[in-house]
Amino acid sequence: MSIYIVIDKKQNKNIIKENKSLYTIITAKEYITNSSFLDEKKAYIINLCSSYKYQSIGYYVSLLAEARNHKPIPEVLQIQDLKSLKVLRKITNQCSELIEKSFTSITSDHFELSVYFGKNIALRHEKLSKELFQLLKIPLFKVFFIREKSNKNKNSNWKIKAIQQLKLEDIPLEHNDFFNIALEDYINLKKKYQKKIKQTHYDLAILINPEEKAPPSNEKALSKFQNIGKKMGFNVEILYPDDLNRLAEFDALFIRETTSVNHHTYQFSRLAEAMGLIVIDDPNSILKCSNKVFLTELLIKHKIKIPQTYILYKANFLKIAEKLEYPCVLKQPDSAFSIGVIKVDNKEEFIKEAENLFKTSELLLVQKFIYTDFDWRIGILDKKPLYACKYFMAKNHWQIYNWQAQSKNIEEKEGGFETLPLYKVPDKVIDIALRSANLIGSGLYGVDIKEINGEPYVMEVNDNPNIDAGIEDAYYGNKLYETILKYFYDKIQKLKNQ
Repeated sequence: MSIYIVIDKKQNKNIIKENKSLYTIITAKEYITNSSFLDEKKAYIINLCSSYKYQSIGYYVSLLAEARNHKPIPEVLQIQDLKSLKVLRKITNQCSELIEKSFTSITSDHFELSVYFGKNIALRHEKLSKELFQLLKIPLFKVFFIREKSNKNKNSNWKIKAIQQLKLEDIPLEHNDFFNIALEDYINLKKKYQKKIKQTHYDLAILINPEEKAPPSNEKALSKFQNIGKKMGFNVEILYPDDLNRLAEFDALFIRETTSVNHHTYQFSRLAEAMGLIVIDDPNSILKCSNKVFLTELLIKHKIKIPQTYILYKANFLKIAEKLEYPCVLKQPDSAFSIGVIKVDNKEEFIKEAENLFKTSELLLVQKFIYTDFDWRIGILDKKPLYACKYFMAKNHWQIYNWQAQSKNIEEKEGGFETLPLYKVPDKVIDIALRSANLIGSGLYGVDIKEINGEPYVMEVNDNPNIDAGIEDAYYGNKLYETILKYFYDKIQKLKNQ
């Protein structure tokens, strides 16, 4: 297996000791744009970019590594963890005793711990550093501790105040040799740990947002989940965006609000998983499905047909503009429900809209425009087909939903639908939907497919597909809800019996 250390600043190459027999140092731009990496079957990616900020180059290095079936550190899951102190505290609570033991000789009320691949330059903190690294799986990070004193007694406890990425350029010069030793030790050992927390209850939380205009489940569907869930042995309760602290009361979470990475839905999902709950949508699925750059790489890697697509970055989009066939469709990587998806009719429109979208993302997508009267939506649960719908395009529009429509009439804004039994769906459509969703995980997905001359093309894999009463359940009825609830029940039972 090839090992690559990826940096985004060429000057940082001087910090890393050359060892060509052990690893190769490359730039983030090389990794993202060089197609030879897409074809490489086995690779270990050590992402030492200076920022893991959402949609930064460092973020995309890890995201695309996962799409290419490479093994990155950190994974996007761990990158997102850095943003949530509540999640981090939940994870690191597992080593609270070790923290107290490690800091017995510290007299200050504040302490900073720099961790290099599980090592700290002070030997007395090495065990703690190793444990934190095994939990967080971030190559370089700094932990800020504060001593909290109790008014009731003389005892005090160390608490984590913050955890942040440590940049290569921020490593003190006197630590450089130690950093390189830690790096080589890590590469040689490559130890990975993941701890699991068990829960044993039968309580299901359904997260919704009453303010959402187009939620993935309507009120009637939510009522069905509650009523059918009670008959199957669940205590089903509705949670709202400000109920994060209530997750400990449940052992399963079903998110029925449109998910996004920089959003409370992701925080709910990640915290629930860290606490040992069964979760739909799980955080990995949210991360992967919410980014179209990741999905594009993943589908291409596994030879699944998609419309001709280019990944755009600021240095190449003007060249690509010259060879595009217009009209075409420009997409933000995290666009959803057709928002952030723009049809452009010529090169001038393309350049204008791309420059605007580049203000919020380092990478974009442009895709060949394909018009069809309807899109297939195949629901997948636990790697099996769940339902099938045809969603028709809105009146005089190229998408299912016309967000620009001025009319208040829903028929003017939204296309119709047809729900079918699975046996009436072409085998090719079912097959490509299963292959696509199974690349993400075993949760609940909706695969959008266009059929051109009998050939299916995947447009999108959604981690949060609609389950609306009167639409997706129009053929299978209550069986649809029972199947989803049974998935939760069986997963809880399996966890309980471990």
